[in-house]
Amino acid sequence: MGGQYRITGDKYPRMRRPRRRGRLVFLVVASVAALGMVGWGTLQLIDVFTGGDKASAAGTRSGCPAGASPSPSAARAAALPEPRRITVNVLNATTRAGLAQKTADELKKRGFRIGEVGNATEEYDKRVKGAGVLLGPATALDTALPVLGTQLPAAERRTDAARKGAAVDLIIGDGFKRLATTAEADKALTALTAPRPEPSDKGC
Repeated sequence: MGGQYRITGDKYPRMRRPRRRGRLVFLVVASVAALGMVGWGTLQLIDVFTGGDKASAAGTRSGCPAGASPSPSAARAAALPEPRRITVNVLNATTRAGLAQKTADELKKRGFRIGEVGNATEEYDKRVKGAGVLLGPATALDTALPVLGTQLPAAERRTDAARKGAAVDLIIGDGFKRLATTAEADKALTALTAPRPEPSDKGC
């Protein structure tokens, strides 16, 4: 072949193969995936070792206290006075003589303070058809009256907003037969003062 270019020697020039872009893309994707797996594994290890703190923090944020706190029922139970701190006026609204004194003596044996003993006022005299009426100031509705009510469960509970003082009345009615037995009253009082379990927060 003529011309100014000649091929001499026994070596021939090698042609370079075209680069394969597909293989390069694959390697890049594989590298990214591997790095991602390593990062994910690291995060999992961190969660394992710090999971307790996160759970505690999450509980605090969601309103779930880590320590025990008094429930509303426990607070109500704590507010109930003991019988020895309750002064009871025993009033007879029936025609049966001596009923108020007999009932007052029994309540005294059970630890209650006894105030006035006698006949009911004109407002209630011979007008109470049930077992009785427990009457007190507005503040006694969730304190003294429930405790006194353990002695006469069938009695109606009423409050007088204008009434002063802390004493309460047990007004005996026509339907009165007897106070609850000591065992019945003690059982009712225990149930009254024992705090009831509150429903757990579903978010906790």
